[in-house]
Amino acid sequence: MEKIRVDIAWCEQNFGATFGENVPGAVAITAKTYDELMIEIPETLRFHVEGMINDGDAVPEWLRNGEYEFDYHLDTAALIRSCERYASLAAISRASGVNQRQLSHYANGVKKPRPQQRERIVDGLHEIGRKLIAIV
Repeated sequence: MEKIRVDIAWCEQNFGATFGENVPGAVAITAKTYDELMIEIPETLRFHVEGMINDGDAVPEWLRNGEYEFDYHLDTAALIRSCERYASLAAISRASGVNQRQLSHYANGVKKPRPQQRERIVDGLHEIGRKLIAIV
């Protein structure tokens, strides 16, 4: 099973996605919400592959047959924005130890965190998830 890397970013009030190098051609997808983007990604890829086949372009057999899975990579802004309906910046700040104002800068794409800072944010989101799952 081939993996298709999907890079997801927060772009001026929208989520945007692009496919990795193993998908021929340039494909960009945008959506207002993360949930909409998750629906658009496979639909857009199917449409792109159909177009390539109709145009007579070379399409790898695994792509033609749908023998792939997506490997999502969210930038920090998209990561925070994708969680905002489940966890406020204040909650993420408490769980991660990252200043709320700094999180706001990351969420708006004003600043990009160092890798260690991003890891703290991810760990904080995981902690929130573990606490929610533990509720009986």
